[in-house]
Order: sequence, then C-alpha cells, then structure tokens
Amino acid sequence: MTGKTGTTSRRGFMRAGLAASVALPALAAQARAQGGPDPLITEVQDWASFMGEGVDATPYGLPIHFESDVIRRNVEWLTADTISSINFTPIHRLDGTLTPAGCAFERHHSGAIELAKPDYRLMVNGLVERPLVFTYEDLERFPRKQAVYFCECAANSGMEWGGAQLNGSQFTHGMIHNMEYVGVSMRVLLEEAGVKPEGKWIYVEGADASSNGRSIPLEKAMDDVLVAFKANGEALRKEHGYPVRLVVPGWEGNLWVKWLRRIEVTDMAVESREETSKYTDTLADGTSRKWTWVMDAKSVVTAPSPQVPITHGPGPLVITGLAWSGRGAITRVDVSKDGGKTWETARLAAPGVPMAMTRFYLDTHWDGSEMLLQSRAVDETGYVQPTKDALREIRGMNSIYHNNGIQTWWIKEDGSGENVEVSA
Repeated sequence: MTGKTGTTSRRGFMRAGLAASVALPALAAQARAQGGPDPLITEVQDWASFMGEGVDATPYGLPIHFESDVIRRNVEWLTADTISSINFTPIHRLDGTLTPAGCAFERHHSGAIELAKPDYRLMVNGLVERPLVFTYEDLERFPRKQAVYFCECAANSGMEWGGAQLNGSQFTHGMIHNMEYVGVSMRVLLEEAGVKPEGKWIYVEGADASSNGRSIPLEKAMDDVLVAFKANGEALRKEHGYPVRLVVPGWEGNLWVKWLRRIEVTDMAVESREETSKYTDTLADGTSRKWTWVMDAKSVVTAPSPQVPITHGPGPLVITGLAWSGRGAITRVDVSKDGGKTWETARLAAPGVPMAMTRFYLDTHWDGSEMLLQSRAVDETGYVQPTKDALREIRGMNSIYHNNGIQTWWIKEDGSGENVEVSA
C-alpha cells in the first residue's frame, strides 16, 4: 500500500482497524445474543491480515498492554513516605504459584539502592576461625542450591486484626511472593570461615542505609538459609536486593535481608532495633512475644473476590486461591461457601512443596445466590489454619503481625464481593 491520496497506508489502516476493533466485542456479544454469526469468527481480523512486531521489538520481554492493570499497588495512607513502605502483589490476577518478579511485593526500610556486582562485598566475621570477605564472583564459584520458597511479610493481613479493612486479596494478603531462588547455602560460607564452638547465633545486615540488621539462630542458618543471587532464573531485581539477598525459608520476610553485606557469628541475639521495636507479637496484657519467626499455615481465596467479581452469571464457577505454610508442605485446603458451616475439599493443582505456595481449585456450580467464601489450609504437621476469633482469644486485639486467620469474602447476588467477618 502507498501513502498517496485515495489509498490507505498500512499505519492508517491499522489505526482504522484499531478503532473498529473497539466496537467488535460489543458487536460480537450482540450477535451471540441474537443468535447471529460472530464477527470475531466470520470476519478476518487485523491481527490475521498484517505482520506483527519483529523479534527485537522488546529486547527484554514485557507484558502486553492489555494486562497493564496487573501491577503492584501501594496504600498511600499506610506509611508517611514510600521510601520506608510496602506495596502489594496482585495475587488476585495471577494463577499457578510462581510470582513474576515484576509483580512481587516490595518492602523497604530506607528505599531500594543500586549496588553493582563489582562493588559487592560480603563479610563473614565474629566468632569464626577465619574472617572472610567474598566478592560476587567468589559466591558464583561455590556449589549452588535451587528451590522455590514463599517470602511473606510478618505484617501481611495485619490491618485485618481489628476487623475487615481493605477490599481485595491484593491488599489483605498481597505482602507475599513465591519465587525460585538460586544461590549458595549459608552453611557452606560459615564452614568456609569456621564457626567457633561458642557461636550460637548469626547477625545479618544489609548494605542499605537502614541495614535492617536481624539475629537468626545458628541452627537455622546451618539448615536451609540461602545466600541468593538469582530469582525465577534471572538476576535479582533491584527492589528485591540485587545483587545478593538472604532467603530464610518459612520464616518472616524481615529476616530475608536484602543487599546482604555482613554475616556476624555471635554467642547471643543482638536484639537490634528491627527485632525489638517491631516484629514482636503484642498480647492482650501488653506483653510481647519474641522470636515468632515461623509463618504458620495460611490461605486465601483469590477469585472470586472483591477485585475479581463474578461476571458470567449463574453456572459453572472455578473458585481458586493460594495456601502456604512455613512449617512444611500444604496437604489439604478446604473451601466453604457458607461462612464455615460446611466445607468441601479443594483440588490441589500439584502436591504441596515445603515452604512454598500451593494453588487450589474448587470446580463448582453457582446458582446466583449469596456466598460467604472462606478457605482453610492444613499442612503436613497437622496444623489447621485458625479463625480470626480463635487468634484473638489468645492474642487480643493489639497485634499486627502473624495474622493467619481465615478470610471471608461476601459474594453478592450480582457477583460483586466485599471483605467481611463472620463469627466463628
């Protein structure tokens, strides 16, 4: 085609086709309602008439613009500034279990920093025979370990302690991601340095301004803790601690120190600001429980939910969600449509993996009536996810962290959803 008068250029034709395509879904729906032919089937569309983009159009692949609403979101009133804040994974729009790195939530105490690999150093000191400093290249020469783990902020669902607050699973449960990590076992690095007999803890800190120093028992550090430099097959993203971060399977996310710069072996917990001023569980009498690191079994229905209403009307319905446990693999997930009065066992998409997220489905039929949707996870230790009321009986109403209570969505007759609570 040429650009001369009386003819249509390819670009102009595509613009015209794009404008016409906006009306196609409505025309197709109208045709189906009237029993007529569907133009999306009977007519040749633009995408079948012209060449698409070449292989170098996006050297690093990006989501198509139709999915531009599948993004992390911040709650503006939650913190005074985004530098020390959090955003939320769009779990309501994802399926499967792995979280794309570009959707995985962020938590920063002093902002995400840029630290290049050539400038990276990791010190191992304290109660060791041989204090050492590793470069990034040094770490790459050690034997590697690969595994999928969830990382959950201790404050995930924390705003729900006082009652139903935020209307959507992204905001109630989105301080979590599930990624495949590759790195070096911390045991290997500690054995390289030689831990002295009196060493009982490690103290880890990051290279950012806050350092976010945290104490971890040596037993855990020598078990499954990972010094990671890859996630989902690629280098860590800047916001996730590039070039090196800590992975502490099954334990609260604040221990997963980003931009890891130092591992100090100590004889006792340091009890730094980050592990005393916060990340403890305040009880009804005002006292606080320390060292409650493990994230207990938890689950949430992601669809239907307030951000994913039912739009197709009565008929076949897939209820789906996520479950996870820091104590081991998920073995069962039950789903209730009536606020916990009766339960049905959901189908696990795959056998549960220890300290990783599990996808569940309940294939059912919706008759158009109201539902009070809940999910309840069970892990391999036999632990059963509790109700919120059961948690409050033990811990009162002053807590923030480690809320793994059962979540309820009120699905209305029009298919919309709302965050509510029901009495246990």
